[in-house]
Amino acid sequence: MDRGEWDRVDGELWQHSKFGVVRVSELEALGVGRKTAYRQCQPGGRWRYLLPGIVMLDRAPPTPRQRIEAALMFARHEAVVTGFQAARCYHLRTGPDPEFVHLLIPNRYRVLSSGFAVVERTVFFPRTVLRDGIPLAPPTRAVLDGVRRVRDLDVVRAVLIESVQSGLTDVAELRRELDTGTKRGTALARRVLNEIDLGVRSVAEADALEIWRLAGLPTPHCNSVVVDAAGGYVAMPDAWCDEVALAWEIDSNEFHYSKQSYAKTLARNSRYAANGIGVVQTLPSRLRTEPEAVIAELRAAYAVALARPRPPVHIKA
Repeated sequence: MDRGEWDRVDGELWQHSKFGVVRVSELEALGVGRKTAYRQCQPGGRWRYLLPGIVMLDRAPPTPRQRIEAALMFARHEAVVTGFQAARCYHLRTGPDPEFVHLLIPNRYRVLSSGFAVVERTVFFPRTVLRDGIPLAPPTRAVLDGVRRVRDLDVVRAVLIESVQSGLTDVAELRRELDTGTKRGTALARRVLNEIDLGVRSVAEADALEIWRLAGLPTPHCNSVVVDAAGGYVAMPDAWCDEVALAWEIDSNEFHYSKQSYAKTLARNSRYAANGIGVVQTLPSRLRTEPEAVIAELRAAYAVALARPRPPVHIKA
């Protein structure tokens, strides 16, 4: 065919594709032979080979949506997208950029993974959620399918904390999914959920909780409101040891670049002092660069707080 003919053919074929992605068998039904289709995916051709039996009617690198469509065509059998690719469709920002499209299919089918399509057979096949025409696993399942393939604790923390903070899912739903689904690769997720139960809302706070545990101090309350004897607001410390009324604040330098934020920090510290509350302030970077020094500071502050009469402050119910 000359160029004009191919332009016309491409235009007609595009109407039978999904975002330019089409099965070779579909092309055959439309009159384009299998050899011709694959020849057009060779250097100098007009199309791109994506997966076995799947091509794209363009030479450009495929977009995330085109990769999703290609993977779904490849897997067939009621496949749904899960993991980090699905999490992106739910507008979750954290987690690694998906290098593959993770798909679930019912256990009775047999499809092997290929290229960027990772196909997982499961007896715990979820209900389908349609987003912009894409069949997705429900948010809770998608998030957990993503993190159970990760061995980086910070990534697991960031993804699960954002999924809970954003309202995409909640701790109870995540625990139910962990208890009813596969147990493979769930240890880090369970650890992070325990941290979230204690009130942790960021990776830095999770690091702080680990430092606190290593210091051997009583289990803290995280992000709980502390009030004075009359019920007046004092602060909401990152960590609070109620036994001795000791507050720990993880204060970032960036937070203090604004005059207004700096003024708020000074006012908070004044309220701590006025109520006889001991407070330790730590930069987030020191949690990893100087953990032993931070542990020593926490232990020293706890000893001082333990030696003085406990002030009449408490956590707001």
